Amino acid sequence: MSITSIVPPKGKPNWLRVKLPTGKKYTQLRGLVDKYDLHTICTSGSCPNMGECWGEGTATFMILGNICTRSCGFCGVKTGRPSAVDWAEPEKVARSIKIMGIKHAVITSVDRDDLKDMGSIIWSETVKAIRRMNPSTTLETLIPDFQGIERHLDRIIEVKPEVVSHNMETVKRLTREVRIQAKYERSLEVLRYLSKSGVNRTKSGIMLGLGELEEEVLETMEDLRKVNVDVVTIGQYLQPSKKHLPVKEFILPEQFEKYEEEGLKMGFRHVESGALVRSSYKAHKHIA
Repeated sequence: MSITSIVPPKGKPNWLRVKLPTGKKYTQLRGLVDKYDLHTICTSGSCPNMGECWGEGTATFMILGNICTRSCGFCGVKTGRPSAVDWAEPEKVARSIKIMGIKHAVITSVDRDDLKDMGSIIWSETVKAIRRMNPSTTLETLIPDFQGIERHLDRIIEVKPEVVSHNMETVKRLTREVRIQAKYERSLEVLRYLSKSGVNRTKSGIMLGLGELEEEVLETMEDLRKVNVDVVTIGQYLQPSKKHLPVKEFILPEQFEKYEEEGLKMGFRHVESGALVRSSYKAHKHIA
């Protein structure tokens, strides 16, 4: 039996419609992005929360190029052979954050299974560069699984971002379909390793609307708590293109509220649960 939901209509339900972003801070950052040709996931991914996040001084940057070595069924990032690593990228990202005056930055990346270090060295150098150039900016690193290799994860742990995040994306039963090259248990082990290594805050996120059951969602949340994840985000999956997995159902707002309540009972320090929630939504609050 499916979780409380509705069959997808021809158009999006009202709770998935957002107002155009406005406000002085948003307008200022939008101008800087255009003027300096800065790259953020917020703009390239057309995030519905861009206006709200930018208004609060938070932005998300993607490193290691825009071509991924994996072909997840939900993700709009291109799959193929990535370009060579840009070793000047850490300084570029740090400079972008300084120009934009970002208070809290979220850094993410494509998967780079083509590299011996899985891209972990660039990850480490990026955090160091941001620290040097923006000492008051707090950081969240939304990392790939690095194939579960501990020495690559150690590079992230050593530079001590305030939050380290790795997304489960979906429930165990759907993982093979949604995240073709990923493994449910491996992602849990990555989060376990991060938690036991003394990371300040660990975080993960899942999408709904892919055909999961309520009990499966709760099971995934319980699995995350068992490995001491502090923060969980839960949002509605939206199909990036006709080539991607279809939306099976739109989840009702009250169901998202239920997951938030259940998550807090489980012991999560913070739960962001709502149709428009994305991994970095209200990310600045997750360091508290």
